[in-house]
Amino acid sequence: MGTGFIFVCIVLIASILQSSTGFGFSIMATPFLLMLFRPQEAIQINIILSLIISISLIFKIHKEIDFILLKRFVVGSIVGVPLGIFIFVTLNINALKLGVSLLLMLLTLLLICNFKIQSTAFRDFIVGGVSGILTTSIGMPGPPLLLYLTGTDTEKGKLRATTLAFYLFIYFVSLLTQIIFTGTNQVIWQSSLYAIPLVFVGLFLGQIIFKWLNQQFFRVLTYILLMIAGISLLLESLRLL
Repeated sequence: MGTGFIFVCIVLIASILQSSTGFGFSIMATPFLLMLFRPQEAIQINIILSLIISISLIFKIHKEIDFILLKRFVVGSIVGVPLGIFIFVTLNINALKLGVSLLLMLLTLLLICNFKIQSTAFRDFIVGGVSGILTTSIGMPGPPLLLYLTGTDTEKGKLRATTLAFYLFIYFVSLLTQIIFTGTNQVIWQSSLYAIPLVFVGLFLGQIIFKWLNQQFFRVLTYILLMIAGISLLLESLRLL
């Protein structure tokens, strides 16, 4: 199977998930983009396309944003972003992916077992910080937000809108940080340009699917995506993919 076809499938499926759930692009795309590109390229392609998706969707769903929660996530992420780029530049990325994958699968199992999280302002800041770290280090801000908001029983419309609004901020800051500290190249921007039409096709299909998602199915889909992301990161970190 050709690399180009695999790239098309990754971008299209991840875009549909992002549009229909408010998350899913980085969770689904990043582990598989790492199979096709070098880490810096995979992370920046993911950030660029995720930023385009957030800009495209935010005006349609802005009324459902929880602005108090969003502000806390943003403040927390400001601390997390420089820590993430430090990790990316200095530490073993495979070791980081291994740790994140194991934590992701453990927390997903806790959620499946109906483990609940009480929302507090401090925890909101911490989740935003962890999300900032993961964005600049491995290009995946979604898992901590998704685990936290699912564990606090956040309504699916508010979850989708608030995470998308946060992504709009965190991806923009992370892209600038990545370019400043690690540079960029032609492969990143050409691949992103080729993927833009696929992104908009996925967004269109995802908006249709969102209307048919009930809260229970939404929760099950969340667990599946988190587990897939955890397993994919684990295999990638062990060089088995």
